Amino acid sequence: MSTPDPGDIEPPRDPRAAFAELSKIMLGEQPLSATLERVAQLAKQTIPGAADVSVTLLQDGEVASAAFTGPLAAQLDRQYEAGFGPCMDAATSGTTITIDDTAHSRRYPDFARAAARKGVRHTMSIGLPVQRQTIGALNLYGTDDVPFDEATQELATAFASYAAVAVANAGVYASTATLAANLQRALESRAVIDQAKGILMARHPGMSADAAFDLLSKQSQLSNRKLRDIAAELVDEVQRGGQD
Repeated sequence: MSTPDPGDIEPPRDPRAAFAELSKIMLGEQPLSATLERVAQLAKQTIPGAADVSVTLLQDGEVASAAFTGPLAAQLDRQYEAGFGPCMDAATSGTTITIDDTAHSRRYPDFARAAARKGVRHTMSIGLPVQRQTIGALNLYGTDDVPFDEATQELATAFASYAAVAVANAGVYASTATLAANLQRALESRAVIDQAKGILMARHPGMSADAAFDLLSKQSQLSNRKLRDIAAELVDEVQRGGQD
């Protein structure tokens, strides 16, 4: 599977501009989903070495991927299926968790091995703190040889502080039902992806679940379409065929 080329990462934008934009996100100005997507995009544009970024939300003890900048982040956020990982731990504890070398990580060996297979060399997950509580995490994935340094971690921590306020503002405006619906959609997306993986595994005897996911991800990248849309199309195709 292809992975992001470090040479393709754009030079980071001025952090002050990103902080100013986050500070201007007012209560009710835009939907929660749009805010989350913009936070992820700004983080990728602002934090040096971030090849891909995801934002996770924490609600009633449950953590779900809410926004990501590309298929790489979407794949690695599958760690939720195992019930643990740096993203989840950062979201629940409010701390910053780094993996400097995914090829040699004792703390998260399963996640690190999965990341290394995707070409991710190092990661950083930062809790999003608001008024003595954590509402989620910002997850950064790096593909070059140099891990995130102390200056980058300080910048990412500052970014997370501004982002947390922006997300909280959007979350306050969104009703509890809307937030629950967002989480439900995330779960439904994961379900349809699992269905699509099962279809591919049935079509190709011997194909593993990871290989099936990689195939879906590759199709997503080649067609520049969302992974869940690719999966849903495959599932619909099979369902229509069964009705004929």
